[in-house]
Amino acid sequence: MITLLLVIISLISLIAFRYPRLQDKLALSPYLIHKDGEYYRMFTNAFIHADYIHLGVNMIVLWSFGNSVEAIFKNLESYEYIRFPYLHLSILIILSILGSILSTIRKFRNNPEYSAVGASGMVSAIVFTHIFFQPMEKIYFYFAIPIPGIVFGILYLIYSSYMGRRKRDNINHDAHLWGAIIGFLYPLLMNPKLIKHFLESLGIQLFTG
Repeated sequence: MITLLLVIISLISLIAFRYPRLQDKLALSPYLIHKDGEYYRMFTNAFIHADYIHLGVNMIVLWSFGNSVEAIFKNLESYEYIRFPYLHLSILIILSILGSILSTIRKFRNNPEYSAVGASGMVSAIVFTHIFFQPMEKIYFYFAIPIPGIVFGILYLIYSSYMGRRKRDNINHDAHLWGAIIGFLYPLLMNPKLIKHFLESLGIQLFTG
């Protein structure tokens, strides 16, 4: 339900493609957030995209993993690990949208030329929440190469951290990195006992007594 709502909201990108001024108004601008207090940009940037490919890839990944995480959260409720699964999913989304861009805002707050768009921070969080619960399930890298989720996650973090330091392209790798970290840690905020599930999914047994 929430995943479908996010996809529908993100279709505002189709309007923004035709009206660049709307895209400029909704994009993440650390300078305008810092200088003019346009804090709404911290949310709206997550629902517009640079082009059709950017939109399409994010929506495919969001739809696939978002529905999976929704099902996992509802299952956790049935086993009494959490209450209010949709509330938790909403909190995860809000935290990932905001938390994934804080370092970007700090880094570029004095640069009036910098702007960014896209749901990648939020999508990374959703993917890494899925990895927390299904670390050995295959993820198709570039939609073609199957690798265990935990391996994909480690490689993704290393790559995002490296590319974020290089600053050689127009991709906000810092948002990817922090979104991923937030997504992986959020289950432990819901219920710290879930660490047992993660470790056992990796074949690591905890002995208590």
